[in-house]
Amino acid sequence: MTRPLLISPSILAADFSRLGEEVRDVVDAGAEWVHLDVMDGHFVPNISFGPAVIKALRPHTKAIFDCHLMIAPADPYLAAFADAGCDIITVHAEAGPHLHRSLQTIRALGKKAGVSLNPATPLSVIEHVMDDLDLILIMSVNPGFGGQKYIPAMTDKIAKAHALIGNRPIDLEVDGGVTAENAAEIARAGANALVAGSAIFKGKGVDDYRKTVDTLRKAAEGGRG
Repeated sequence: MTRPLLISPSILAADFSRLGEEVRDVVDAGAEWVHLDVMDGHFVPNISFGPAVIKALRPHTKAIFDCHLMIAPADPYLAAFADAGCDIITVHAEAGPHLHRSLQTIRALGKKAGVSLNPATPLSVIEHVMDDLDLILIMSVNPGFGGQKYIPAMTDKIAKAHALIGNRPIDLEVDGGVTAENAAEIARAGANALVAGSAIFKGKGVDDYRKTVDTLRKAAEGGRG
């Protein structure tokens, strides 16, 4: 099953003084999803934003809100992020002892459930929860900061995750150091959803963002053949 190619700009790299406008601009530039990196200063060494900010952004676009929870514990806050308007809620496999319960809770809230794996976390931790997943997010940098370089060893991990998915209707997303230079390699390995922050928001406004989104998409489509 070939999943559609999706670009999900991370607003972590956006201008926080005008987030609503930034969200509208990247969607107008062609992005299908908006990636929301939620950090707690505990699970990762940074603090970003929470449900209140996401709720304030929700009226600015009808695009999919792709929420990546880099928080521990995540379970007590799942309902708040669902209520804020997130469409996909992704938890880290490393962030709690009961991954299956977390995924079931997300789906019970009427949202799509995702799981994220840090670079050192093996795919084996998700083998027995595949039927409760809508998305797998492979971290291709260590989470916590934007602007890091892609870890080359993650390409093989992406390919193995793609094989594990098989014909299941699960999106395979990659987050960290994604650029036009490596998008083909990442897509060739099987990823269909690409998160990019600094690579997209290095410009300013719709025209600049469109150029970057288009370049990233063209590179990825070249890798998909």
